Amino acid sequence: MDSSTDTIAAPAAPAATTARRPVDLRSVTLGSDFLGDWQRLNREATIPHCVERMETTGVLDNFRRLAGESDAPFRGPLFADSDLYKTLEAIGWEAVRGEIAEFQDFADEAIRLIAAVQQPDGYVNTYYQGPHAGERFTDLPQGHELYCLGHLVQAAIAWAHAGRTDLLDIALRYVELVHETFGQGARDDIDGHPEIETALVELSRLTGDGRHRELARRMVELRGHRTIGEGQFGGAYYQDQVPVRQAREVTGHAVRQLYLLAGVADLQLDDPDAGYADALDALWRSEHEHKLYITGGVGSRHRGEAFGDPYELPADRAYSETCAAIANLHWNWRMLLLHGDARYADEMERGLYNAIAVSTAIDGRSFFYSNPLQLRAGHSHEEDAPSARLDWYDCACCPPNLARLLASIGGYLVTRSDDAVQFQLYADGVYDLGGDLRATVRTGYPWQGAVRIEISRPSAETTELRIPGWAAGARLTVDGVEAPSPAPGYAAVAPGASVIELELPIEAVAQSAHPWVDAVRGSLAIRRGPVYYALESADLPRDVAVEDVVIPAAPRIEEAGWDAGLGVPTLRIPGAARRPAAAVLYAEPTPAAGADLGAVTVIPYFRWANRSQGAMRVWMPTS
Repeated sequence: MDSSTDTIAAPAAPAATTARRPVDLRSVTLGSDFLGDWQRLNREATIPHCVERMETTGVLDNFRRLAGESDAPFRGPLFADSDLYKTLEAIGWEAVRGEIAEFQDFADEAIRLIAAVQQPDGYVNTYYQGPHAGERFTDLPQGHELYCLGHLVQAAIAWAHAGRTDLLDIALRYVELVHETFGQGARDDIDGHPEIETALVELSRLTGDGRHRELARRMVELRGHRTIGEGQFGGAYYQDQVPVRQAREVTGHAVRQLYLLAGVADLQLDDPDAGYADALDALWRSEHEHKLYITGGVGSRHRGEAFGDPYELPADRAYSETCAAIANLHWNWRMLLLHGDARYADEMERGLYNAIAVSTAIDGRSFFYSNPLQLRAGHSHEEDAPSARLDWYDCACCPPNLARLLASIGGYLVTRSDDAVQFQLYADGVYDLGGDLRATVRTGYPWQGAVRIEISRPSAETTELRIPGWAAGARLTVDGVEAPSPAPGYAAVAPGASVIELELPIEAVAQSAHPWVDAVRGSLAIRRGPVYYALESADLPRDVAVEDVVIPAAPRIEEAGWDAGLGVPTLRIPGAARRPAAAVLYAEPTPAAGADLGAVTVIPYFRWANRSQGAMRVWMPTS
């Protein structure tokens, strides 16, 4: 391995000098605030649940059958192997951070089975070695073979950082086959689901072998020439409608688009002359200025799990797939490393505390696949758009994706530049910054805005604290001396500080949408710090429908106390009214006063559907 890269165990550690660099996630020990508690829940509940499901859904039996150890038929979707690889990646990151005794037997068994079914030329895929044996690489648009390989590679990288390389050996043999099959001068077709690109770049960083990066670059350059064809949903669905360098609008299947852009950003990170910067910047603006839900969710069409037109953001038909929100965090992380601009960390935070957090129930064992911003009374239940979280899905991409993100979340919190360390996402914990330099962070974020950073000894580095875009009026104190109020962006604290105290204004405010977002015109959303809130039927009288509640156009929002069952602070909006129920579907408008409801309670959006099934809305119409 290249000694310059193999010491950084973190998501997307660039091979070249960039505006920001990650810190090794082994240097981060989270405490007892929201993120630390979520990471522990992930280890104690979500990862064990995924491990259990690898058995009960047949994923491991698919491997055992090929190894001659089971006669069970193939079960699951054709990309079922990727669920195992993501689960292994989650455990691998846990192994990077410490002991994994409770997962060791599973990991040993899973890696043994993968090795047992790998063919002599390196190929391993239980669907194309099983029910469709002999058909490998014959259906790249739909087959997900390179997508599965990408997740195998990323699992192997996590384990390599933990000091175990047998899975990496398996992945490298398969990657060599892909070099032979799809490398320069070979086939010019592409996988219909991007993911392999970012995995290959990370593999190049780990091993020091630049061929893997060049293969990723080749795959990116082959996109956009309509190699795949239109298929059921059109070339945009497969990210094959326009060459990446020319693309200016995010389109098609949201997860595919964002995984591709993560890989493209990886290429630009490692090679400043790669030539993708203009496209990346334009595509980021396309998404975040025109196609992003207020919660950080992406994907407004159920058909094709896709981006819609600019400002096409219906609350009740938001697809907002969990995996898309995770992919958006991955992309914003790479854009942060590339450019160093706080707005990318702002978007990571928006997604993490809203569109990603909403996917997981309090117990850590049931999940949403899509995440609408409104659920109507009488919602027609669909598996990928349920009324309540399910403990698993036929397409189970989201739960193990969550597991691997939370296992590695410590790698997304802090960055470094040549002469400074930046705190990007605030979490209680201890951060070892090299030598005997240690920063201890004490905070109750995101519920409390106080962030106290104690530095173990005088440092020659500047300390930079991200001031979120919503946090105008933040206060900063350094060693007991109040500094000028920092503007959104980064507040720089000169070297030598011992105690830094930041106070972010965690207060509830109402927000409206751009007037072209027709679906929520005349409605308001409530934000408290980085967290968005929702009105849920569980907090209304039984005879009041969520759909009939209106709030004042200029609401006064009050703190309503801590809900111990949900583990969150709640808010109260006085002056709400119940508009008269309409007698018919359509009628001439008539002025009518609604009945006074008094104050209504709203809860963090990510906690809805934990008490009961029922209607919910983030965007509340005004009187």
